[in-house]
Amino acid sequence: MSSPDMHGSRPVGIQNRTNLTGKILIAMPGMADPRFERSVVLICAHTDEGAMGLVLNRPMPEIDFGDLLEQLGIATDASARRIEVRFGGPVEPGRGFVLHNVPEHGDDPEGRLRIGRTLAMTTTRDILEDLAHGHGPASAVLALGYAGWGPGQLEQEMLQNGWLTGDGAEDLIFSTAHSDKWQAALRAQGIDPSLLSAAAGRA
Repeated sequence: MSSPDMHGSRPVGIQNRTNLTGKILIAMPGMADPRFERSVVLICAHTDEGAMGLVLNRPMPEIDFGDLLEQLGIATDASARRIEVRFGGPVEPGRGFVLHNVPEHGDDPEGRLRIGRTLAMTTTRDILEDLAHGHGPASAVLALGYAGWGPGQLEQEMLQNGWLTGDGAEDLIFSTAHSDKWQAALRAQGIDPSLLSAAAGRA
């Protein structure tokens, strides 16, 4: 994985024919990078210059949201929300991204990237201040770091059978238990995880 500063040339024969923004990537059993073994990644942005995504099933229970707010100098009160912190990816691990639901219709303020009809990612301090006082979106998680691909890199990994793609339902993002997300994501695409694992283990 590389930072989506997106420099460099596209591998020969690889073109971004399909925009995967809002889709999920499901790691195949043979995923070579151990950081992404059995991972499910939401693609937040995908252009000819690369892709950026957030891992959905790597919780960071050792990091407390309230402690992070304190480090940022954001005061909390008794109504502060208890937001889960997750590992978003290996690039810029000190940078935070709030993945949350939004109304289907309406304008998106500066700092908010709409990923799907009712899903967005926000990187501004405002949303953290809202959550610190019991406001903000009904469903939200904080991801630290992100996964990034340079031009054509994700397409190349897909051609090498590193990833499957599918739809990123909100219940998978906000509700499904982390230990079940990889299997649930596969089943949502009509794939039996046990058969896939067995096939990957045969020479």
